[in-house]
Amino acid sequence: MQQGPRVVVIGLDCVTPQLLFGDLANEVPNMAKLMGVGMYGKLPSITPPITVPAWACAMTGKTPGQLGIYGFRNRKDSSYDGLEIAHAGSIKEPAVWDTLGERGMRSVLIGVPPGFPPPKDFPGWRVGCFLTPPSAERFAFPKELEIEIEEELGGKGQYIFDIPNFRQAGMDVTLERLFQMTERRFKVARRMIKEKPWDFFMICDIAPDRLHHVFWQHFDPQHPLYEPGNKYETVFRDYYRFMDDQVGSLLELTPEDAITIVMSDHGARPMMGGLCFNDWLIREGYLVLAEPVSATTPIKDAKIDWSRTVAWGDGGYYGRGFLNVRGREPQGVVEPSRYEEVRDEIIAKLEAMPGPDGEHLGTIVLKPQDVYPEVRGVAPDLIVYFGDLEWRSVGSVGNPSIYTVENDTGPDGANHDRDGFYILSGAPNQPKGRVEGPVLVDVGPTILSLYGIEAPAGAAGRSFL
Repeated sequence: MQQGPRVVVIGLDCVTPQLLFGDLANEVPNMAKLMGVGMYGKLPSITPPITVPAWACAMTGKTPGQLGIYGFRNRKDSSYDGLEIAHAGSIKEPAVWDTLGERGMRSVLIGVPPGFPPPKDFPGWRVGCFLTPPSAERFAFPKELEIEIEEELGGKGQYIFDIPNFRQAGMDVTLERLFQMTERRFKVARRMIKEKPWDFFMICDIAPDRLHHVFWQHFDPQHPLYEPGNKYETVFRDYYRFMDDQVGSLLELTPEDAITIVMSDHGARPMMGGLCFNDWLIREGYLVLAEPVSATTPIKDAKIDWSRTVAWGDGGYYGRGFLNVRGREPQGVVEPSRYEEVRDEIIAKLEAMPGPDGEHLGTIVLKPQDVYPEVRGVAPDLIVYFGDLEWRSVGSVGNPSIYTVENDTGPDGANHDRDGFYILSGAPNQPKGRVEGPVLVDVGPTILSLYGIEAPAGAAGRSFL
């Protein structure tokens, strides 16, 4: 280890400030203790608030536009070939550990997205994230680290990267795996924080995200599917208490002189339903099918008449709208001179859209050029928050109604929300108590500042210390 500060980051994906600071505050005594001696508050996420790229934005100080990554899946070019999944190699900007590594400092990363495939070289030790498939031949750097993990957990295949098909696996199966995933991830973390000579240490757990998506409707009386007295009503309390125990067990092993950050990348909120984006575009005349569909069909499998299609969309926790632009897309029909006119027309219609009850839905539509200082890669032409993130974007076509009660990838009780949280303790001369103002892209520059290093050139984030 180098002489100087050490920083520990505990990432809890999707953990939500209204739960952590409010409804479930009594279930998290270890984090409450940390708040009592440090600074904490809401941590507004990126636009859009999606796990990938949110963690990468936090650790590079750059926006999705600067990274050219706008979600878990992204267009690789301007063809109609659909979307590809982001991976570790998608991030071209230097993260905290890259900058530290250039100065001879070593990092331990466990589960930090995007963390698959494992790097061919790395200044320290890295364990893959939830993107790691069960069939992966490699999941860590160096290779020998995989043997240590197997020894710690009592055998091959015991480490859990994610819960396959967590929406359809069954409530009891998913719940059991949630607790196992957190327990085993923190067990590996405890071993590595003790045994590795690290300067920077970071763990990220995806389990809270899966909890929120699968069980929110069983916990929150505001959710339209909530039933009082249901079997899973205490699941959130049980898990937050368990999660806090695991955080506490790692804090006990954290060196006294280390600076600690506990944080999430975005929050969550009850999902009120789904809005069938492409069915709406068909209804409004912007999307034309070459052949009708006889059942609900993923947009990638639908036959589209591109010669008559103005726009199409994609599903997810937010909607992505793409215009079929002449000279950009292979069969583009929107003249570049009319691009803004057509974009504004669709925005006006989306934002005026009513909900199923006839009341104004409150949809918000953003243009990437208005949100990011730079727009790289193939960005969506429209970023759509249906019902201001209360409604999911459903990408399939052939649905019986524009409105659904679930998404098209399986049952889901929660949508992503703008605000995550942060707790920071142990930094010299830091403020104390609740401090609002820091945002997600400030985290990486703040960490670097603790080592006396300036943020990378072009970083949108700034140190909040």
